[in-house]
Amino acid sequence: MTKTILLTAGGTGGHLFPAEALATELVRRGWTVDLATDERADKYGARFPARDVHIIASETLRSRSPLALLRTLLSLARGTLQAFGVIRRIRPAVVVGFGGYPTFPPMMAARLARVPSILHEANAVMGRANRMLARGVDAVATSVPIAGLDAGLAAKVRETGNPVRPMVIEAARLAYPPLDGAGPFHLLVFGGSQGARFFSELMPEALALMPADKRARLRLVQQCRPEDLDRVRKQLETLGVHAELAAFFTDLPMRLAGAHLILCRSGASSVSELAVIGRPSILVPLPHALDQDQSANARVLEAVGGAWPIDQKNLTPQALADRLGSLMDDPETLAAAARAAAGQGKADAVARLADLVEQVAAQSKT
Repeated sequence: MTKTILLTAGGTGGHLFPAEALATELVRRGWTVDLATDERADKYGARFPARDVHIIASETLRSRSPLALLRTLLSLARGTLQAFGVIRRIRPAVVVGFGGYPTFPPMMAARLARVPSILHEANAVMGRANRMLARGVDAVATSVPIAGLDAGLAAKVRETGNPVRPMVIEAARLAYPPLDGAGPFHLLVFGGSQGARFFSELMPEALALMPADKRARLRLVQQCRPEDLDRVRKQLETLGVHAELAAFFTDLPMRLAGAHLILCRSGASSVSELAVIGRPSILVPLPHALDQDQSANARVLEAVGGAWPIDQKNLTPQALADRLGSLMDDPETLAAAARAAAGQGKADAVARLADLVEQVAAQSKT
């Protein structure tokens, strides 16, 4: 049996991070791993443990106009031919896709080349690209149960959890930080791997509405887009808020572990890391998503008492100021939410998914 696995993922952190976790585990087990992705991986995949990274052409359907549809189809067709050539050259035992349109060409190429394949669905609802690909794969790995699948597709599903990076497992060993009603309060704010302007605009306005004594207690760590950093920094300095701002935190899992409360989007990787590390959160699903996947993800933690989802349209500066103020005065509620979130964590997800990859590889040779 060939000892090569081809992983394919969109070039954002939400797709690459679980793929990176699986790659690390497969390499530990003696496999060689290649990655097929798009050009965005330069920022988030620098430490990806792959022998080779193959940049594959792809395109998201951005509108329903005939010209846009043709452009998308041509790009996907070109990418499929590129991926087919990669597969013929490296001869992987299994191709594993982690979602996003950049996975479409390699997964289609695997089907054309009759190479076994696995899709991983990180969200609580199946994304459009994965729905189109699911019927042609050997197995579908999910992070949480997904309702509404037909019998044929449900028979392929294996609930493995969403793999998290080794640094997340390391951070999960740290206990929830002690908190009293007068000491420093560590608040982490981030908007997913590409940031969120909404939080950069919201936070200074919300903190301005809080009492000065509560602002003095805050130890804020916030991710901002590069173009927003100077403006937000000046606003927070004017308010007297102790803040550390950056466009991207490479040590985000440790930042999560050190926080008393997190304010963030509810992408699949963020929700999985919150659960594995066990930290309470205010979750703000990305609005206008066609699949409403982030809303579904947030409900998973809300159902067990580990998070407080708030729709973006309802999260006014005053609403956030009030919620932060009340939680800062309620250490017991925060600690209970941390325990509840941890109860949903699947720290062994990467081992479960690696086991599934090896099972599919072995079955293909029997």
